[in-house]
Order: sequence, then structure tokens, then C-alpha cells
Amino acid sequence: MGDDRTAADAVPEVITAPSGNEDPKPAEAASALGSTEKPANGQVADSDLVRLEPTMNLFNGVTIICGIIIGSGIFISPTIVLNLTGSVGLSLVIWAACGVFSMIGALCYGELGTMITMSGGDYAYILKAFGGLPAFLLLWVTLLIIRPTAQAVVALTFGNYILQPFFEDCDVPKNAPILLAAVCITILTFVNCWNVRWATKVQDVFTAAKIIALFIIIIAGLVQLFMGGAKNFENSFEGSTTDPGEIALALYAGLFAYGGWNYLNFVTEELKNPYKNLPRAIVISVPLVTVIYVLANVAYFTAMTVEELSVSKAVAVTFGQKLLGPMAWIMPVSVALSTFGGVNGLLLTGSRIYFVGAREGHLPEAIAMISVNRRTPVPSLIFTCFLSLLYLFSSNIGKLINYFSFVTWLATGAAIAGLLVLRIREPERHRPVKVNIALPIIFVIACVFLVIMGTIAAPYDTLIGLAILLTGVPVYFIGVYWKNKPESFNAYVRSSTEWMQRLFMVIAEEKRD
Repeated sequence: MGDDRTAADAVPEVITAPSGNEDPKPAEAASALGSTEKPANGQVADSDLVRLEPTMNLFNGVTIICGIIIGSGIFISPTIVLNLTGSVGLSLVIWAACGVFSMIGALCYGELGTMITMSGGDYAYILKAFGGLPAFLLLWVTLLIIRPTAQAVVALTFGNYILQPFFEDCDVPKNAPILLAAVCITILTFVNCWNVRWATKVQDVFTAAKIIALFIIIIAGLVQLFMGGAKNFENSFEGSTTDPGEIALALYAGLFAYGGWNYLNFVTEELKNPYKNLPRAIVISVPLVTVIYVLANVAYFTAMTVEELSVSKAVAVTFGQKLLGPMAWIMPVSVALSTFGGVNGLLLTGSRIYFVGAREGHLPEAIAMISVNRRTPVPSLIFTCFLSLLYLFSSNIGKLINYFSFVTWLATGAAIAGLLVLRIREPERHRPVKVNIALPIIFVIACVFLVIMGTIAAPYDTLIGLAILLTGVPVYFIGVYWKNKPESFNAYVRSSTEWMQRLFMVIAEEKRD
């Protein structure tokens, strides 16, 4: 990178630094690694290899899981769950059941993540269990819609709530949240490009902030409860729905608030000692969030009547107005902090899906490149940022998310079905964590139920989502399966890759042979 050679002169197709047991030339080492110092044994030290380094500890793992799960859902979803269940008691049961269900799935992902120590989460596990096409289809819709729309929506939520204290008596200007959302995504992309440790520190700080905000809600609610605010808990199951469809939709709403319990599996390669820290982070995080969620809902019911909560557009904000008086501004700011941390977690984990997909040959090779100086997947992060910024200006972003609601549970169920397939196909494979066989079976059956009920509830949206998903089939066969492409096309790809490498100072990931 420091001389006048082209990438093709250095190594065919991509610029790479010497790795393995070969004796690197001083010029090549200086060019690719930024140093002319050669190790005494003639090999490149592991610390000098350009790769994503395992820098995340157990605490970082816990904050990633908790920080992504605790987004805007717990501040908004209680209204939806209550309206669908019809009673305080059943709504609390739904919140607890969603936590137990998430824990079952998380334990299964603990086995998958310690058996297949490859970043990429669902994509990686479906790839190993079922092959390239199913994995590519998941990557396709994740790339086009699921991840960028999720990041855009969470960033827009940040923009709306951070402005709310300044516009108490009037509506927030239409374009202001979009501008703030764009600033949020851009700043966090820069942080993630600059240093992984910076990104994890941001995650640590904002996860702590949102948990503190929820503790404020819980403590205020418990004080209210002991002062006689238990009226809503009398005959708490009165009016409960018996409609399976409404219960299923309530589960959907609750599980939306728990979404993210599997996201640490997207960065497994960057987790120190994943065989221990991945399952430990899961066992700490998911029960912690479940307890916080149930107690937060109890707190909401101590401050508001069922009627007030059922019409509230932002439960936490209404709670603050009822109990916190002049400090009510804490709640919208807390939601904003929560969503800011959520965007960071989505960028951190989502970029790794594209990185791994490109490394496996399912996306352009340039997206699998790593910064020589920063050791971060810069092209993947910038690509993620660009798509998210585009969706900020879409007027149909809500519809796009609805189209792919079923894909979330289809993908998660398929990944855990892959666990069962690998148990049969590779029984001797090393499994540092091995869950009881009943857990993945229960989870897969529940995922099938959720997909079916979601399809029945919104058949038109599901059909559109399925049609968009299937557009990935010809893309797979043309872009991935077809190997003998015209040389002119290959030359253009090589030229584009080399240009990208020079622009961002990135090379292909190095591994010791």
C-alpha cells in the first residue's frame, strides 16, 4: 500500500499482506502492515495479522445483548400487549412468557455459537446446516431491507424522542428527526470504523444509561405500589382474551421488545474465549432483561389506569408525566439514549453479516475487506450506513418492515432447526455447550406457529415479502453459482475492488496457515 505497485502486481485480484509461514519481504510487510520490522522467527506475529481481533470481553457481550434488546420496545409495546390481551394479568404473563421463550432460543444459540465459532449468526448457521442458497436468501433480504430499515426506524425514534422535550406544546418539525437520525447513524458509523473498542465502550455506556432509566421506572413504581397503587392488580385477569389469534399477536408484540437476544452470535469471532463468554453472556443478559421488563410493566400499572395505558403512544413518557413531575423530561431522553445505543449495536453486529457473507463469496469481495490501520470492516460498515441513510427518506418504511416480519422467525427457526440437523449429521462434532434436545424442538415448533399465525394475520404482506425474498434466487445463480463469468466482467470487479482498497486502505482478512 506504500509503493507504486498495483494490487494485481502484489497478489492476484486483491491486495493482501503476507501471512502463514512464508517469509515476508520488507517492502510487502511495510506496505500492507505499516511496519518494516520483521519478527525474529521469520513469521508475521498474530498481532500483526490484518483481521478482526477478539477484543470483546464478557461485560461487552452482556452490554451488546442487553443494549440491543432494550430498545424502544419496552417503552412502547406495553400498550399493544395490553390491548391485545385485554387484562393486566394476562399481559404480565405474556411478558414473562416472551422472556422464557427468548431464553430457550438464546440457550440454543449458545450451543450453535460455541459449536460454529463463526461470526454471522443466523446466516452462518443456515449456511453450515442447509447450504448456500438458503443462507444467501436470508442475506439477500437482510441486506436489502431488514437491517437497514431496522437501523433507520430506531434512528428516527432517537430523533423524535430527543427533540420531544423542546417541543412540548407543538409538533416536532417534520424533517428535524430525519436530520438527527442521519447524524446519529453517521457518527456511530465513524466510531465503529475507527475502533472496535470505541464502539463497545459506546455500547457499555448507553446500555448502562437505559438500564438506569428502567430502574428509575421500577423504583418509582414500587414506591407507588406500597403507597396503595395496587388497584389495577385486583381481579387482574378479568377481561382476558381467549382468542388464539390475539394472543399470538400479543406474543409477537412482546417478542419484538425482546428482539436482539441472538445478536452476540453475529460477532462471535471478536469475542474473547467465546466457548465460555458467549453462554455466560446469554445466561446473564436474557434473565436480567426479563426481570426488568416484567417489573417495568408492573410499575406502569401502578401509575396509570388500564384506560390510560391502553391509549398511551409512549408509555414511559406518560409514566414520567404522572409520577416524576418536573423531572418528566428524563423519560423521553431515556428513550432517546436507549435508541442511540440500539443503533450502535445494530451497526456493530449488522456489518458483520455482510462481512461474513462477502468472505463466503455471497457478496462482492470488497465488503469483506479490513482496514489495515484500524482493524475494522470499514467497507461493510460504510455500506450498512449508506443503505440505512437511504431508508430514512422512505415514506413506506413501516410497510417494508411488515413485509418481512415473518422472515425473522423463519430465519431463527431455521437456524435452530440446523442445530437438530447437525446433531444427526455430525454427532461427534465438538459441542462445548449442549442443550437438552427438547429445547430446540420446542423452539422450532413455536417458530412455525409464529410464522403461520403471522401469515394468517397479514397474508398480503407475507406474500409480498415472500415474493421479494424469492427474487434472490436468480441473483444467487447469476452472482454466486455461475463461476465462469466473462473476463471483461471479472476485470471490472478486480478494478473496482482495487479502487475500494486504495480509497479505504483495506485488504483481505489474513489468517495463519
